[in-house]
Formats: sequence, structure tokens, C-alpha cells
Amino acid sequence: MGKEEFVKEITNIEEDFAKWYTDVVRKAELADYTDTKGCIAIRPYGYAIWENIQKYADKKFKENGVKNVYFPVLIPEDLLQKEKDHVEGFAPEVAWVTEAGGEKLEERYCIRPTSETMFSTLYSKWLKSWRDLPMIYNQWCNVLRWEKETRPFLRSREFLWQEGHTIHETSEEAKKFTMDMLDVYADVIENLLAIPVLKGQKTKKEQFAGADATYTVETLMHDGRALQGGTSHYFAQNFTKPFDVKFQNREGKEEYAYQTSWGISTRLIGAVIMAHGDNRGLKLPPKVAPIQVVIVPVAMQKAGVKEKATELYEALKKNFRMELDLRDNYTPGFKFNDWEMRGVPIRIEIGPRDIENGVAVLVRRDTLEKETVELSNLENRISELLEQIQKDMYEVCLKIRKEKTTVAYSLDEILKNLNENQGYVKTMWCGETECENKVKEVTGAHSRCIPFEQEHLADTCAICGKKATKMIVWGRQY
Repeated sequence: MGKEEFVKEITNIEEDFAKWYTDVVRKAELADYTDTKGCIAIRPYGYAIWENIQKYADKKFKENGVKNVYFPVLIPEDLLQKEKDHVEGFAPEVAWVTEAGGEKLEERYCIRPTSETMFSTLYSKWLKSWRDLPMIYNQWCNVLRWEKETRPFLRSREFLWQEGHTIHETSEEAKKFTMDMLDVYADVIENLLAIPVLKGQKTKKEQFAGADATYTVETLMHDGRALQGGTSHYFAQNFTKPFDVKFQNREGKEEYAYQTSWGISTRLIGAVIMAHGDNRGLKLPPKVAPIQVVIVPVAMQKAGVKEKATELYEALKKNFRMELDLRDNYTPGFKFNDWEMRGVPIRIEIGPRDIENGVAVLVRRDTLEKETVELSNLENRISELLEQIQKDMYEVCLKIRKEKTTVAYSLDEILKNLNENQGYVKTMWCGETECENKVKEVTGAHSRCIPFEQEHLADTCAICGKKATKMIVWGRQY
């Protein structure tokens, strides 16, 4: 099977981005559809990416004093009803358990869409004094939200995530922790996944149900659509009051605690696919790639080739996540394409002539550039190259984001910019929800965030012409 024929199995990225995405998910064996509608099975290669995200994030959490816990997947209905805004926000997505063991239950249980209510009720039991604070807990778990339209990783009914829930003595401490966790998410996405983020605050319309303020790290995909990378919420006392989460303060008086919540999910796998991929398939940043280097022997049937490839593999696997492709039922050309589709950052090609000359050929997945390297310098060069690939992939994404970020001064211009150069559109905004609704109605774009780094683009709101209070970023989303 020739190179062109193999690549054609993936839909062209420029012709049909959505179909391209699904092709990559399935053909790179990241996930597959199941008989449970709207739910996917994450395959070993896809799960290995999630494990690397999990490992990196978990280490960062623990550096911030976070402790991991696990809470029930079923939440009683009366618990969910305690915080009015919260239950209203999640009501359309909640799945209910009404029968068990062949009998109707006295009370309905919802399958966890998020765990603020469960954490809050237990915090009310555990918290006594200011000396018990802060309680900084996180759980790695699954949640279920009955999404109407689903897409693997980006929006499936059941997905994996982490949800952090913390309570603090003061609002200042809780606000600081909210921002600290947002910084962790920015670190994960930028330094591990090589995707630049836009940091800012969500509008009241877009903030989490029950939150006092929601902060976000936004990412931009190859096709110019936005994807929310992670959110961190400051709740103030919106949950601690209805759930009676109070403590004896330093003056001996009773006071309600201040709360935060924050989460990232397997949606980040979708972000990696869509931000970096191309017509050959996946492109994985080295830090998150389950396999960083693959060795593909050429003319494997020739004496000494398989042995030398195995020797290299054994020597290098101590320092890199490695794979040795000794499949004898495929041509080298097929294997090259196969590993490119799976996004492995570096491929080592070695054949009889290379062995004779004491060299190997290194091929970068991101640029497809080849170089010949002496075997004695192979380990050093791979280390340098992995570092360079990680950096270069980030820079490519940053360049695309800059090219797809425009400024608009009217509603017509927002629509024009989105249609001609889909991406982020920056405008001034009066702060009114009516203008936000108008943008969505006319353009199909949502507000992404009010960036922390503000610019003064004009004095008036681009939508209504009234006095502008802040700069906002719009974008069509996944």
C-alpha cells in the first residue's frame, strides 16, 4: 500500500474538519463508539494520553496542597435541590435513577453531573473550627451529562475528569486559590500539550451555575473554533450557606466558609487532536505522547538489522517512551504512515547501509524533516529534538492563533470576521447580556472570556454603541 493511498483513508482536514477529526480518533485507535448512545470507549492509546495529562496535573495539584478523595456517583435529589441556581443550570443534562433491585426507589438519585452538592454536605459534617481549614480536595472520576449532540472526547455523555472542591477561611484565600488552579491549567495546556491559552473571566451569562465568578483558559483549534480548556470557579458562600458549611472563627463566632471548584477533562485529548493534527493524522507533543520514539527497521529480513534495531531499543527505552516495530506483515512504507498517523514525535529508520555507516535516520513527525545521526550521538540528539519539537509545536499554534485573532467595531464586522477568518474576535463591550445574546443570535458565536490582559480598542460597545466598560473576546465554539 503506497503512501498516498494510505493517507487518503483520513478525510482532508480542509474539506471536512469534523469528519477528519472522527477519522483520526478512530483510525489512530484513540476511542471508538459503543452501544451506549453518546458514550465512547477510550482505547489504550487514548487512555495513555489521558494518564500523562493526569500524572502531570496531579503533581501540580499536590504541589498546591491538594489531596485526592473519592465520593459517590449517585446524588440524592433533595441534595441537588438545595442550591437553586445550580440545579436549574444542570437540570436539562441530569440522568436519574428511579428503580433498583426491581423496586421503585423512595427518592430519585441523579448520576453525578458534578459534585458540588455532595462535597458541600460532607464539608458541613467535617468542618468545626478555623483550624480545620483549608480543606483542599480533588477527585479523579467520571461524570454523566445527557448531552443532545455528542462528539468523541469533546462532548460525550460520560467523560473522565478531575473536580477540585475546596473550602477556605477567608474570601481572599479562596479567590487566590481559584486563580492558582487556573494557573495550573494554563501550565498543563501550554507546557504539556503545547497549546497557547487565553486567560480571562467568563461573563455572568456563561459562568458556572451557582458560581460567584468563573475563570477560564480558552484554546483555539486548527479550524478557528474555540474550545474551553478548563475552568476555575469562586463560589463565595453560595453553597456553604444552603449546606450549612460553617466554622468557629478566630474570634469564637460562627461563620460560613468560602468555596472554590475547578476542573479539566478528557476534552483536552480532543484539543490536542484538533490544535495540532494534519492530513496525516495525529501530531502529539513529545511531553504528552504515549510513544515518543518508534524504531522502524528497513530491510528487516537482512542479517543483523532486527538485532541492531533491538539493541538500540533496549539502550534507548531507559530514557524515552519507545516502541520497536518488528511487524513482518507490513512494508516499511506502511509502517511509516501508520506511526505518522498515530502522531509519534520521532521515527528512527535503520537499514543495512545505515548499520554499516554507524548511523540512523531520524524523522520528525511535526515537520517531516529527516536527518542522519551517528549512533554514538543518537540519545543526545533525540533529547534535543524532543525538546525542539515541543517548543516548535507551541509556536505553530501561537502563530495560528495570532493569524486568527481580529478586531471588530460593529456587529456586522464581527460576523464578517468570523465568516472570513474564523477565530477570536476582540471587541469593546458595554457589559450587557442583551448584547451578548445579540452576538450569538446573529453570528452563532459565544463570548469566550473577558481577558485579564485588557486592551482599549474604542470607547463604545461594538454591538449597541453605548459606553464600553471592557474588552471581550468572541468565538464560535466546540
